Amino acid sequence: MEGAAYWGAFYRNNPDKFVEDYLHIKLKRFQKILIVMMFWCTTFVLIACRGLGKTYLSAIYCVTRCILYPGTKVCIASGRRSQAINVLEKVILELKPLSPELCAEIDEKQTKINATNAQLVFNNTSVIKVVTASDSARGNRCHVLLLDEYRLISKDTIDTVLRKFLTLRRMPRYEELTDEQRKAEYAKEKNLTMYLSSAYFKDHWSYTKCVDTLRAMVDPSRHQFVCGFPYQLSISEGLLDPETVADEMSESDYSDIKFSMEMCAEFYGSADGAFFEFDSVSKNRKIKYPMLPDRLSSKLAGSQQLRIPPKQNGEKRLLSADIALMTSKKHNNDATAIFVNQLMPTKAGRYTSNIVYAESCEGLRTEDQALIIRRLYEEFNCDYIVLDTNGIGLGVYDCLARDIVDQDTGDVYPALSCCNNTEMAMRCTTPGANKVIWSIKASAQFNSDCAFMLREGFRSGRIRLLMNEYDAEELLSECRGYSSLNPPERIQLKLPYINTTLLIDELVNLQHEESGGKVKIFEKSGARKDRYSSLSYNYYVATQLENKLGKRYGSSTPVSDMFVIKPPSYTGRAVNKTNETGTQAPWF
Repeated sequence: MEGAAYWGAFYRNNPDKFVEDYLHIKLKRFQKILIVMMFWCTTFVLIACRGLGKTYLSAIYCVTRCILYPGTKVCIASGRRSQAINVLEKVILELKPLSPELCAEIDEKQTKINATNAQLVFNNTSVIKVVTASDSARGNRCHVLLLDEYRLISKDTIDTVLRKFLTLRRMPRYEELTDEQRKAEYAKEKNLTMYLSSAYFKDHWSYTKCVDTLRAMVDPSRHQFVCGFPYQLSISEGLLDPETVADEMSESDYSDIKFSMEMCAEFYGSADGAFFEFDSVSKNRKIKYPMLPDRLSSKLAGSQQLRIPPKQNGEKRLLSADIALMTSKKHNNDATAIFVNQLMPTKAGRYTSNIVYAESCEGLRTEDQALIIRRLYEEFNCDYIVLDTNGIGLGVYDCLARDIVDQDTGDVYPALSCCNNTEMAMRCTTPGANKVIWSIKASAQFNSDCAFMLREGFRSGRIRLLMNEYDAEELLSECRGYSSLNPPERIQLKLPYINTTLLIDELVNLQHEESGGKVKIFEKSGARKDRYSSLSYNYYVATQLENKLGKRYGSSTPVSDMFVIKPPSYTGRAVNKTNETGTQAPWF
């Protein structure tokens, strides 16, 4: 027994040696460091890339802790219960076959792993148990709380339910100790909370947890630890195949943002001094479901959330497009960006901009882009088209100003005309064409005004965006028929979410210069700002509409004037006066 005490003390101080000697697992150097830190800390945070083996390493720690400290209770929670069960499966399927000693430690009769009851019981009364991350888990107690993929668990659940498990302390039954000695032993052992995850957005509480732990880690009086490991470590240690990473980066739906979070272990957000702060933009991602054209929404015939609904009273819809024609490696920042803005009136008489649809296309000809815009205009029942008619956008306007025949369906779309610029309206030679195109002729002052308006719209919460594609995956999976779709079809349904994320990526990476009360927004070399331009013009027109409609329906307006009667049509052409921004006041 004296020898057992010596070896027990040795292995408790050198848990990496215990893993090699008792579990017969040869650890990598970084794994040895992490195992030692897990035994030293009271709070342990690991941000790791995919393929690093954080679940496998946490399984090794839990087993080692339970053997070296009899009576230890470990609770594992995750955003999905199946993810938490993976830890127990690692023990049974990967660790047990390597170690006869571990097989002798486990009580096979009491050990159960199923969807409703998952626990691993040791002969020394230690237990590893999976709990559900919800209020139903109340009443559990543990010495080690393992939160796998903790970013998927709500902070409120962790604070009010899961962390309350740690009120229990492990106290061996030393018969020969006095009460004072028992208290001293009781104070020696600290409970541990482990946070394991991949990186996420900086506005999420998981990032705040990393920052707080970092501040505590540099305090010598605290026992907290945080680290992050990117995919390069996995490759250098032979845990990840470089070809797999290269294949992922070459896929057509490759996302820099997703890759930086999941593979580079980097939390995503804006740099200091950015004109558009990440937090102020990302906080507005509140729209759960996009409005999808019939060609997409029909894939989920039983779901009404994704269809384009009829307009509500006072609702206006704007479609904006920033036009580009070329696409190549040399011109990789040319793309056409399209947004649909659902303007909803508020009780205060103002409007909220809901960006319910986003699309981007590259390398299309002028007439093809005009057809796409025309289709979406009709399908979304839009009131206005916001179009940059400087340069190549003028060709798309000219196509829209003539009747367009859809060769696929045979539909004929009537010509449309300009509503805010007389010269542009004169380019439309079709008599009686609806004046719905808002022509943007941008100047330095106009672009500056748009930038400030857009930033203020995000700060004030008057622009709402689609939620991120990771949370959207859970929502869409609840829609009937989504699980039966193939991967390309699922990507098509998620593209509006993905384009919204790419919009935010553009916004927070834009550079700016301020001079003379004006701001100049420009992109980094090789980057894009087409989504920013489209949205800024869209929101500018939305504010103009709001000002016009606000005067019409203001509180000082007599009730009799609130009933709008369509005026008679007169022949002749009225001349609009050009305003200071270079555009002209619209006809409503």
